[in-house]
Amino acid sequence: MRVPAGTHRGRVEWIDTDAAGIHHNTAIARYVESAEAALIRGLGLDGYFPVAPRVRYEVDFEAPLRFGDEVAATVRVERLGRSSLTFGFEVWGGPAGTPPVRAARGRYVTVHLDPAGGTASPWPDAWRAVLDVAE
Repeated sequence: MRVPAGTHRGRVEWIDTDAAGIHHNTAIARYVESAEAALIRGLGLDGYFPVAPRVRYEVDFEAPLRFGDEVAATVRVERLGRSSLTFGFEVWGGPAGTPPVRAARGRYVTVHLDPAGGTASPWPDAWRAVLDVAE
């Protein structure tokens, strides 16, 4: 089974932290969104973002990331519904040269909107073909 996934790699920048140099909770969401964008680009799903808002987001914060740490966020498709799409994610990081620790994990759900009416509508068949995963 092929599970569609995307990854973001980078560093914790000063803008990602509080005055103590520890990551803001919102930084995790940005890393995850960057990984999601990599996944969507890799699948060739042009036009996805304007019609797929998040309707649910949950995260468990497990360890702090600090300014300058390396960070890697990976997003995987977990479930494709009629009009919903569930992603799971993990964010790992730490100082260069040390084993990474899992800083956060969670999942979120997007819903496909009909661009004309703004209501939930089925995913286009061509998108379903590249997003579908075995349950």
